[in-house]
Amino acid sequence: MSRISTDQVKHVAHLARLAITEEEAQMFTKQLDAIISFAEQLNELDTENVELTTHVLDMKNVMREDKPAKGLPVEDVVKNAPDQKDGYIRVPTILE
Repeated sequence: MSRISTDQVKHVAHLARLAITEEEAQMFTKQLDAIISFAEQLNELDTENVELTTHVLDMKNVMREDKPAKGLPVEDVVKNAPDQKDGYIRVPTILE
């Protein structure tokens, strides 16, 4: 018994704006059913005493120390701006 129907595959393809043929719908139905079957096998495992984890490897973010530094001179920042005035970049008004 298939856990997903061809009509469901076609519906998802339509929602994703994908054009698929009838043959592709049949193929994806079989593939998705196999994926669902594999995922359902995980329900058979006893995970009662398994510690929750967000990643399989013990990874930590390595970040540099946040040190303030002098920025670019204003002249360098605005020199390529198409429209600037008094050291500020001017942009078109979007709010009335």
